[in-house]
Amino acid sequence: MEIEFVISEFNPKKRRIIGDRRQLLVAKKKEMQKDLFEKISVGMTVEGVVKNVTDFGAFIDLGGADGLLHISEMSWGRVENPKKLFKVGDTVKVLIKEISGEKIALSLKFDNTNPWINASEKYAVGTVVTGTVARMTDFGAFIELEAGVDALLHVSQISKEHVEKPADVLKVGQEVTAKVVDFNLDDKKISLSVKALSDDAEVKEETAEATTEE
Repeated sequence: MEIEFVISEFNPKKRRIIGDRRQLLVAKKKEMQKDLFEKISVGMTVEGVVKNVTDFGAFIDLGGADGLLHISEMSWGRVENPKKLFKVGDTVKVLIKEISGEKIALSLKFDNTNPWINASEKYAVGTVVTGTVARMTDFGAFIELEAGVDALLHVSQISKEHVEKPADVLKVGQEVTAKVVDFNLDDKKISLSVKALSDDAEVKEETAEATTEE
């Protein structure tokens, strides 16, 4: 078996040779890092291996340097725990989002998977949609229509009856069907109304009754 090392001490009188392999490994790593940074650029898709997973992200070995895949860049939707998505040794294809000195920021938010690309068609004003309550505030509930697309159901639009707090009638995880009453692509904001659905139903009922009477 052959092992490469750097001679750090040589004493022929004592017949002693001391080798340092660490210096060689450090030099090799520097060379690999240099080669990597010469090849990569922002916007490029590369393949790497998961080296470590933390609560805030995953470190990906790109072959010469590690890149950070932050929890906020793992999906267009919310990620609660990176350790449920990745484990050490996994091979992943990632997008190089930013290069700052020797730091590399990675992402899995590829442009062609952006859920807002066709959102203006799928969630046009007047469309009836079904989603899940993702989180609540005092002024309303945020409904997840799909991963990365949340819509606001304002407290005043939850019901025709007065609702003091969203938590009084809704809970996280509950499925909600509502009507899109406002859509803003620039700000990525969608407003919903359950109340509008009730109004529509009443109009249809009144129309049906009027037709019957005639």
